[in-house]
Amino acid sequence: QVQLVESGGGLVQAGGSLRLSCAASGSIFSINAMGWYRQAPGKQRELVATINSGGRSIYADSVKGRFTISRDNAKNTVYLQMNSLKPEDTAVYYCNAAIRRAREAYGEDYWGQGTQVTVSS
Repeated sequence: QVQLVESGGGLVQAGGSLRLSCAASGSIFSINAMGWYRQAPGKQRELVATINSGGRSIYADSVKGRFTISRDNAKNTVYLQMNSLKPEDTAVYYCNAAIRRAREAYGEDYWGQGTQVTVSS
């Protein structure tokens, strides 16, 4: 069993900051990419940022310069530092990880339960 557990969401004023964390646990051989997605009510889930095992990151244009993704491989944890938050950032944020449970196993996507981020104007 593999679980991803997110934390750090909450309510913040526009211009404020939040730091999200996502820790993977369970039967894990290795983790390749980890990332954050978000979904606003009535909207499609979209990629926010992703980071591979070597630390290379990709960001959605809407968050470049404001958000920073990082990871601690020893802790199987990915972080999302969100600065200069805007009301448009309001969404449920989901952690995603591509995880191999064994050396010869295929990597599979796992998802966290989501954490609510609400930015007031």
